[in-house]
Amino acid sequence: MVMQSTAIKSPAQITTLLHLHMSVFSQSFSPCGRFLAAGNNYGEIAVFSLSSALSPDATDLSQKPILTFTAHEGPVFSLLSTDSHLLSAGNGEISAWSWAELIKRNTKAAWTKRPNYKSSLEIPEINAMTINPTENSLVIGGGDNNIHIMDLESGVFKSVLQGHTDYIHCLSVREREGEILSGSEDGAVRIWDYRTGQSVHCIEVYKYEECARPQYGKWISCLTTDSDWMLCGGGPSLSLWHLRSMSPTSIFPLSGCQRQANFYQDMILSVGEGQCVSHCLLGGEVKAQIPCTPHSLNTLALNLNSTEHRVLTVGGSSHQMDVFTNLSYRTFSLSF
Repeated sequence: MVMQSTAIKSPAQITTLLHLHMSVFSQSFSPCGRFLAAGNNYGEIAVFSLSSALSPDATDLSQKPILTFTAHEGPVFSLLSTDSHLLSAGNGEISAWSWAELIKRNTKAAWTKRPNYKSSLEIPEINAMTINPTENSLVIGGGDNNIHIMDLESGVFKSVLQGHTDYIHCLSVREREGEILSGSEDGAVRIWDYRTGQSVHCIEVYKYEECARPQYGKWISCLTTDSDWMLCGGGPSLSLWHLRSMSPTSIFPLSGCQRQANFYQDMILSVGEGQCVSHCLLGGEVKAQIPCTPHSLNTLALNLNSTEHRVLTVGGSSHQMDVFTNLSYRTFSLSF
């Protein structure tokens, strides 16, 4: 009979194991652009000082968090900054943390709110949050297939948008048009009039032959908008859509499912399954693929809050997050 070893693991061994299985799902820059918050699969948020990490005198310690704390029981799938607070989404709840207090290493939540779910036993994950500046509201989507809208002034959930038949992965607001867009596991991108709460268009991306990839499924995992343009992908190929004509204009030949994509200047930056940040031209051409540390990527963020600390940061299936001061190569890695 083979005896299994039951030796008690040292704190260093436990840390190594946690690091080995860590995934970074979300990130958000502070309003001043000098700090970066990142959320992982253990419900932890780490806060990094970009000004220290980017300093000419930076050491290994500068690439470590100034603060790590447990924010939620489940993974932190979404982080978002207002002009004063960091908002984090865990299992079924949203918490707000004052940036001024976090920088002082104070981790007391300013508030925690839970949307009005049908059942008190239901704890759906929250996958996506975005702010609608016109209405000063927080738009939330997740595992109950619904979009919940919370008034940021009063903290009251004022409406629910219903129509998706499976959980929601991603959200975007078109402020000028008064629209919210949502992408779901059900394969649809829905366009909502947020003034009436009605779904005004439903695009089933997987039904368009040029976008369909049945081997990956129909789910929509990433979605972003810029004026009359929409970028979406997941099971279907990453594609660029003109929202006035409701048709795809470019299909990007990227392998695997894309998990996040952003418009940046005259390019598109995208991450997903695989180890590279893809730089794509609006016409559909993949211009470059830049290698990263994690083997699979979940999140990319551009720091547009500070010219001095203007970086691209990328996180995924690793405790390390890559920092790019130049989009063409990884400069260094931050470490959870």
